[in-house]
Amino acid sequence: MTDNRGVRSPMRTLRNAAAIFGKLRSGLAAAIAFYTCLPVPLNWTLEFRGIARFAPWIGVAIGLLLGLLDGLLQLLEMPVLTRSAIVVIAWIAITGGLHLDGAIDTADGLGVQDPQRRLEVMADSVTGAFGVMAAIALILLKTAALTDLDAHRAIVLIAAAGWGRWGQLVAIARYPYLKATGKGAMHKESMHSPWDLLPGLLLLWGLSGVQLLLGSDEWIVAAGMATGGSAIAILTGAWFNYKLGGHTGDTYGAVVEWTEALFLCLIAGL
Repeated sequence: MTDNRGVRSPMRTLRNAAAIFGKLRSGLAAAIAFYTCLPVPLNWTLEFRGIARFAPWIGVAIGLLLGLLDGLLQLLEMPVLTRSAIVVIAWIAITGGLHLDGAIDTADGLGVQDPQRRLEVMADSVTGAFGVMAAIALILLKTAALTDLDAHRAIVLIAAAGWGRWGQLVAIARYPYLKATGKGAMHKESMHSPWDLLPGLLLLWGLSGVQLLLGSDEWIVAAGMATGGSAIAILTGAWFNYKLGGHTGDTYGAVVEWTEALFLCLIAGL
């Protein structure tokens, strides 16, 4: 009598591995489709539940694309201010303005004196003066900070986009969601453990190690990327929670935008 258990076990392992890979691919493809305007193969299955866990990785990919664009423009001897402005515009284009739109709506809501009306104003599609001012401030801060960066702009762009989305993940995991429905509701429903924050945190701390490898004299910048990035990401979400008593899909976008902008300003000042 032949014992087939030794044969079946490797096959079962392969099937399980294929299922896990397929699930990861579906989640990653859905995250790309949701968070960016980048194309996704039409034959790929999209699983949107739990895509917030991929957000820091999507941020790193966005930062990498921006770094490549910045390097290409530098090779073309583009002036640094113009180069920085083009990178910031590309930053908005890659995401389809998703997070900037959230920052605009959040600013309009916070501009209302009556706290009871803030969510209503944020849900209004009409952009108000406070939203316009917030958008201008964010674009100016990012452009100016990038212009002031002399070296390693690519890795700073990667870190900025990554920390912005890790901050969003912290806000999703840590604070209540203020609406019964909405795009952000599915993110909140799929976050069950603080351990979901760890992979992205390790990834972004690893970028600081890369910064050290690029030059041991850059340890101050590396330390600022690690400690400053995590602090800004956490405190930005905490501030919006303090002002609103929770978060919405709009404030998730605002966390991304303001974390990116403040992070760039911090690194430019080091």
